[in-house]
Amino acid sequence: MAVAQLAKKNDIKRILYFIPEVIPDIEEIKQPTYDVFFTAASDKMMSLGTRDYLRIDIPVEYDSVNVDMLREFCKNNDADVAVVPRVKYFKVGLGKYVFSNQVEVSLKLFDAEGNLMLETSYDTFKAGGRMLGSAANSVKIGTKGALQNMNKELQNNQIFFIKST
Repeated sequence: MAVAQLAKKNDIKRILYFIPEVIPDIEEIKQPTYDVFFTAASDKMMSLGTRDYLRIDIPVEYDSVNVDMLREFCKNNDADVAVVPRVKYFKVGLGKYVFSNQVEVSLKLFDAEGNLMLETSYDTFKAGGRMLGSAANSVKIGTKGALQNMNKELQNNQIFFIKST
């Protein structure tokens, strides 16, 4: 179902969110990143009037999405779309674990058939020039910004998140 076909339905009722791929691949930052990402996504979805979304605690590699797996999850959970996220921390300095609080949150939106509908991202440094604040706050701002960008793109195609009944 392409964007045009989903536009004919004119709504997205149930959304699956996979856990974000975290770059750099450092185990200590993954769980805190997941927690902040899903809290921010939940807050943003509720502000858009969408309460019917599911968190899938399965890692999906952002650049090589397993479409068959995605399609199966959508089918089994009666979902209209699936979001595959990535949170990329910017590395600064010379040390192995030295990275800044700046992040880029990227999202890919797939329909239930596994077709890529759109891709968007939000870079906290480029968007607002954030130099201060915590990494957790940057993930929160980046997640909400990326979801807002995705929502604008969907609205441009007359597709809307609707309240679940």
